[in-house]
Amino acid sequence: AQAILAQGFVIVVPYLCSQTGLLNILMAAAAVAAARAQLAPSGVLRAGINLSNVLLVTGRTSTGEPEGVAPDLAKRIASALGVQVKLVPFPHPNVLCDAAKDGAWDVCLVGADPARAEKIDFTAAYCEIQATYMVRAASNLTIANVDREGVQVVSKKGGAYDLWLARNLKHAKLVQEDTLDTSFDTFHSQGLDALAGLRPKLLSDLSKAPGLYRVLDGHFMAVQQALGCLKVSDGSTAGIDFLSRFAEDAKSSGLVQELIDLHGVTGKLSVAATA
Repeated sequence: AQAILAQGFVIVVPYLCSQTGLLNILMAAAAVAAARAQLAPSGVLRAGINLSNVLLVTGRTSTGEPEGVAPDLAKRIASALGVQVKLVPFPHPNVLCDAAKDGAWDVCLVGADPARAEKIDFTAAYCEIQATYMVRAASNLTIANVDREGVQVVSKKGGAYDLWLARNLKHAKLVQEDTLDTSFDTFHSQGLDALAGLRPKLLSDLSKAPGLYRVLDGHFMAVQQALGCLKVSDGSTAGIDFLSRFAEDAKSSGLVQELIDLHGVTGKLSVAATA
């Protein structure tokens, strides 16, 4: 075998390796090196984690670090780049995305949305979560007729489904609250018509007022949970190209489903279709 130096890595290949095969090895090594230079220039990958998504962050380790599907994926990304990872937690997705302007993280795991794409490049989704409505038990509202005059919809401000509602509701009034808990409290205490949210969370919140409410069948959108990185001024795509390949491989290899099962959110998160 012979050793070949490529972008700082020593790659050992057989003498009989075809020229095409060797070229592919060198190109792959160069792509990883370019992605590492863009995504983790300090040698540590800072991964922005949205703590408010209780399906993707399901607990804390003994040292207080977030654990769940999103933190585990961040660790796998760092491993693929050959660097250490530092999890950077944020209380809400809008706070995480706003921090892009300050370069507070290198990659993020958050719901993709056009409103967030000014400073963030997103991959295709790696998993999806249905967003729907909670309504009074006797309500005649359906997914199809919520958007009508006189209807008031409560939503947590800044979430991916809230951004969708802000763009798409033309007749109903959108009432935005700062947290998931205050969203439910406003819906309940003021007797408003619908509470928007992720289906698993809404189903869980039915226990706060047994028999008073129900969750509608169907969904008005599916939150596309994606990987993201900071847009760069020189237009380089090395980082987002790497993340896009990683996301597709994570879906097709079964890694995303494996992590969903491992963290007990089977049936609540769905693996997104391959791009």
